[in-house]
Amino acid sequence: MAPAEELQPRYMRANGMEFAYLELSGAAENAPLVLCLHGFPDTAWSMVGLLRELAAAGFRAVAPFMRGYPPSAIPDDRDYSMLALGRDVIALIEHFGVAEAMVVGHDWGACAAYAAAGLRPDRVKRIVTAAVPHVRRFLLRPSREQVKASHYMFKFQLPGWPEKRIREDDFAWLRDLARSWSPGWEPTEAYFGPVRAAFSDPARLKAALAYYRAIPRSMAQRDTWQFLLKPIYVPARVLYGENDQCILPSSFQDQAHLFGDRYELVAVPGAGHWMHLEQPQLFAELVIGFLQQAEEQRIV
Repeated sequence: MAPAEELQPRYMRANGMEFAYLELSGAAENAPLVLCLHGFPDTAWSMVGLLRELAAAGFRAVAPFMRGYPPSAIPDDRDYSMLALGRDVIALIEHFGVAEAMVVGHDWGACAAYAAAGLRPDRVKRIVTAAVPHVRRFLLRPSREQVKASHYMFKFQLPGWPEKRIREDDFAWLRDLARSWSPGWEPTEAYFGPVRAAFSDPARLKAALAYYRAIPRSMAQRDTWQFLLKPIYVPARVLYGENDQCILPSSFQDQAHLFGDRYELVAVPGAGHWMHLEQPQLFAELVIGFLQQAEEQRIV
């Protein structure tokens, strides 16, 4: 991770709230914009390695702190639905003054990428999603094994219990949960320190849990179903860890029909859920290789 003196959060307003973000850019003045979106339990700091690789490859790489995660604001409307996340992405693209951008998302960041591509395919050139299949595939067709693996999502619906349990024993339960998603991987302090700092504020922990608590409400809304039922008409590369015990590899099968443009499903060997931290070089290569294809097509 980059020391604080090397890389400091910047701030902007988008979609009616303040976002903090990290940015590294290639030498070209008009470097193509790539948004890198984190998930749970995580922060934009885990994307610094990818930002460096993207910048070295000539991209303008930006990693926002997702809504509710410090130092971004807690939204006044307390809306943490997938569609709200997608609208955040579109607003961030508009803030940077470009017609379109490419989006890389891990975990909840992947959900935001899918939502943005579904809402405004004219503003999203390509997406690379990691550790989450198409949301329709995950929510409407989970296997019995996947439901069991997603036990934490059900626990997060309980009022009060996760807020208390997660903060006990210096966040030991949460660290163990993250560890269980990638067998053999040990969460480093560089990764987990910012997570601990973020969730030490009860309001911020509640905001992160609200992503999960918004799912049942979202599923009762017509706009959500309109999004879920239509394919993604944006070129997409979907990455999954061969050892992922959070979103099982089997959950990524049988989803090609949910993508109306180019679709690639790629396994990341030797990695579980935290593939961008377990296999950072390979992860960056898989991301950059797919995004560079878009730039090569533009030049031709």
